[in-house]
Amino acid sequence: MIDEPMNRPTINKPLMGVAIVVAIAAFGGWYYWHAHHASPPAQVVAPPPAPATPAQEGAIEHPVPASAADASKAPLPALEDSDTPFAEALTVAAGGAPIAQFLVPESLIRHIVVTIDNLPRQKVSVDKRPVKPANGLFVADGDELKSTLDARNFQRYAPLVSAVQQLDLQKLVATYLHFYPLFQKAYQDLGYPTGYFNDRLVQVIDMLLATPQVSAPIELVRPNVMYVFADASLEARPAGQKLLIRMGPDNESAIKAKLVELRPLITASAPKH
Repeated sequence: MIDEPMNRPTINKPLMGVAIVVAIAAFGGWYYWHAHHASPPAQVVAPPPAPATPAQEGAIEHPVPASAADASKAPLPALEDSDTPFAEALTVAAGGAPIAQFLVPESLIRHIVVTIDNLPRQKVSVDKRPVKPANGLFVADGDELKSTLDARNFQRYAPLVSAVQQLDLQKLVATYLHFYPLFQKAYQDLGYPTGYFNDRLVQVIDMLLATPQVSAPIELVRPNVMYVFADASLEARPAGQKLLIRMGPDNESAIKAKLVELRPLITASAPKH
């Protein structure tokens, strides 16, 4: 879904990294997003398999690197008191990258966890986004009967993508690993008492890396308030993949490159293809 109504400012951005880039850059994402309000077209097909099943206790696939996680012995705050110290740590880890200006500082770790967990799904919680709204308005070429995604939309993501490209992922991941117990707690509080957040993060990175490159023009339809992809196979894809497509091929490639760089820092295995 093109999750923006005509003439309404967008309220999604990719976070990154760790995940988008989380979304921490991960949180790499950096990444992001808007709730889907429009009803999907009747011809929508089943989405391709997505890594949406949280790992269960005893089946951890990607434990956080122990040596790196133990590098800092500084005490952690309680999750409820973590916004300021975590934001400050991110700012230091980001170096010259202006990541702080994109963050919504309230409940930051919880919102990063919620966003990452939602990216493989069809909807993302708008009120739980960890990043601020993108500038500008969504633009479609054509009319309500036949439209295409306007390339001018891609420029709205340029400042964020530029900031992501400047990130030192070694420092960023060190921050993630230091605060990992709080990410784990937030993930379990989300309703996965036996789940392991780093496994979920790796699943989401692999899902984002599997986003197809879509050639222009990208056709849209508007069955009600929101635009959706006219191609049912695209509309059926996970929310995270649709966001990358909506960002444009150059921004998508830049984000994927950073995710490829990020993945081996939090896991020993190669991306799935």
